[in-house]
Amino acid sequence: MPLASLSRRALALIYEALLLCAVLAAALLPIVMLARTADAIVARSLLQIYLVAVAATYFVWQWRRGGQTLPLKTWHMRVVTRAGSALNLRQAMSRFVFALAGCLLGGFGFLWALVDREGLFLHDRLAGTRIIKDEGRRMKDDREP
Repeated sequence: MPLASLSRRALALIYEALLLCAVLAAALLPIVMLARTADAIVARSLLQIYLVAVAATYFVWQWRRGGQTLPLKTWHMRVVTRAGSALNLRQAMSRFVFALAGCLLGGFGFLWALVDREGLFLHDRLAGTRIIKDEGRRMKDDREP
């Protein structure tokens, strides 16, 4: 399975950031309407936890459902394990946590791909996943018996 190029993954990452902003903005609307009377410090902390949970749900669900978010589908890529199969819940959650940590460290997890021997993002290296070109093949776990 050929690894998707770094430039292709970077372009999909930009698209992913824009889409995530839209998802989080939509998720914010009911919370902002309800939280007007809450203590500001408590409300801010709860809001941050809520937004991380929304992002985690979005990514983990998409990665588990077929290995693709909308940007990955658009750029014909898929997230798979090193063996080429679909991610299980633990792998998807660990990939999200590692990616979040890399983002919080100024994007270090993504810049890691510039020095990685295989060109993997740090969260992919740590979670045992990779982003491959999706050539229309079905993943091993999706094959009919």
